[in-house]
Amino acid sequence: MGRNQTLSVLGTEITVIKINEHDYISLTDMLKAKDGDFFIADWLRNRNTVEFLGIWESVHNPTF
Repeated sequence: MGRNQTLSVLGTEITVIKINEHDYISLTDMLKAKDGDFFIADWLRNRNTVEFLGIWESVHNPTF
C-alpha cells in the first residue's frame, strides 16, 4: 500500500502519498493554499488542462 509524507510549501502542508513508487500530491491541500487569484477550479476550466487530463486518462486508463 502507500505511505504518506508531507511537503511544506510557503507554510502550507501538502500531503504526498507514494503508491507503487509513484507520488501523488493532494489537490485538496493545494486548494487550501490558494493565492486569491488562482483556484483549482480555474485550472480545471483551462482548455489545455482538460486536453492533458483526457490524454493522461487515455494512456493510463484503457477503459476511458
